[in-house]
Amino acid sequence: MEKTDKRVVLITGCSSGIGRALALALHEKQCRVVATARNLDSISGLKDMGMAAHALDVINTEQSGEVIHTILKEEKRIDILVNNAGYALIGPTIELPKEELALQLETNVIAPITLSTLAAKSMKEKGAGMIVNIGSVSGITTTPFSGAYCASKAALHALSDALRMELAAFGIHVMTVQPGAIRSDFGNAAGKTISRVLKKASWYLPLRSAIEARANASQQDATPADEFARALAEKILSDQPEAVVRLGKMSMKVPMMKKFIPTALLDRMLKKKFGLADSNL
Repeated sequence: MEKTDKRVVLITGCSSGIGRALALALHEKQCRVVATARNLDSISGLKDMGMAAHALDVINTEQSGEVIHTILKEEKRIDILVNNAGYALIGPTIELPKEELALQLETNVIAPITLSTLAAKSMKEKGAGMIVNIGSVSGITTTPFSGAYCASKAALHALSDALRMELAAFGIHVMTVQPGAIRSDFGNAAGKTISRVLKKASWYLPLRSAIEARANASQQDATPADEFARALAEKILSDQPEAVVRLGKMSMKVPMMKKFIPTALLDRMLKKKFGLADSNL
């Protein structure tokens, strides 16, 4: 690929937050951004700015294939895939309905691998490409009431590690991004899952406020999404991209807590923070 060519970047989940901010940041860097979201109207503004836009529900495998096919037909290639779309299922792990848990894993784990498989075929043909998987520091340090979300991000990290080693021989680089606290609609979106999973018979109903606090924990003193996106865009477009990138408030502290604080002490700290003292139940 000539240096003067615009890199074609496919980003999922561009309606708000990290996805939208990253689309704007890479567009400013003269990339050919292909923005996607479940609701096409939510990214109409990006299209008006000159980006390509497609409706994409990442858990719809047929639609994913159709979108990839269309992009390759219109743009001729996909240089970078950013698997950003996802959501957080918040609630007591033992009470999560099977279908909710399945949806969490399908969205945050299976969908990124499905899209990576589809996009990697064209990358292999030209011997170059990059897959960027947006994980989370929550995939390193698990907190109460977010077990499903933390598990999904931990799984994505592991799969990214495997992909990085397996695809290197074909010129495809895999970057795992582990954001800290980034300002977004995360809290509101995660809060909606609480209403679905926390029933009147829940063992943890007295702790509803603490569970809601977990949904909003990442929004406290959070890094602005545009600031995060500009820094990430630089790393994605680097001539020597890193394997693992941590950016944003708490992105270093949270993994260090897991690494250096004894498990029993960390458990006590997190139980206290989220209302799980014995006297509260």
